[in-house]
Amino acid sequence: MHSLKKMVPNHLKTVVCRSILRYRQATWRNRCLPDFIIIGAQKSGTSSLYYYLGQHAHLISSYVKEVHFFDGGLNPNVDDFKKGQAWYRSHFPLKRDISKHQKSFEASPLYIFNPLAPKRISELVPKVKLIVVLRNPVERAISHYFHEKRKGRESLPVREALLAEEKRLKPVIDKQDYKNDIFTHHSYKSRGLYNEQIKRYLKYFPMSNILLVSSEKLFTEPYDTLRRVFQFVGVDTESTVKDLEPRNVASNRSEINPGVYEYLNDYFRPHNQALYELVGENYGW
Repeated sequence: MHSLKKMVPNHLKTVVCRSILRYRQATWRNRCLPDFIIIGAQKSGTSSLYYYLGQHAHLISSYVKEVHFFDGGLNPNVDDFKKGQAWYRSHFPLKRDISKHQKSFEASPLYIFNPLAPKRISELVPKVKLIVVLRNPVERAISHYFHEKRKGRESLPVREALLAEEKRLKPVIDKQDYKNDIFTHHSYKSRGLYNEQIKRYLKYFPMSNILLVSSEKLFTEPYDTLRRVFQFVGVDTESTVKDLEPRNVASNRSEINPGVYEYLNDYFRPHNQALYELVGENYGW
């Protein structure tokens, strides 16, 4: 089978993919909207959680992991949100193919950071459930930095990049240009201000519709964590996930000067405390 796939010309694969896409878009009215969305945070384990959940018989994932509809997409020159509900629904299965026991979902980790996303989500899927994977913001920021370094989008050393963040982001945020590459790729510290981001969602959703998942516990206590998620979204909690191999793990991380950790710990301390008070849980960061 694999050898046969290799024999199919690339142009034919493209034709087939386009035909499938046209069919999905033509049948959008008969397609479901997500029952829940993993909205972030980036570099916190969303890829792993998406993969784990996809192994549950009653959970049906979107055709691509990161649909990026409510944030407009990653291309600064194309606003996917303007493509409308038809485009978004085309990423999900037909209603006839979903049983009453099954739930559909997607995972776009930029949703929690984009200020426009909460209102947009609430208007299209007001009863949707939201999952947030929270990682120690210090480790998240450093992981984000090396991700951008690996992709060739960051030339500054880590400390200089962290110190330059506010100056880089200010003109972009002032213009509310949330599709700007700077906003997406150089927001190392800003993405870890979870308290502010969750508050934005609480303007449109009750806390009962939001599940906070510790990134650390997702990997150290995966079965307990997944049972919490299964219960939250309303599927069988005893279902077994066989493959718990972490996904999207970076390999280019190098030694970090202790001064960088000291700076980040001092920076995030008051923000973490505000988060603990908001959600009633101390993550020990």
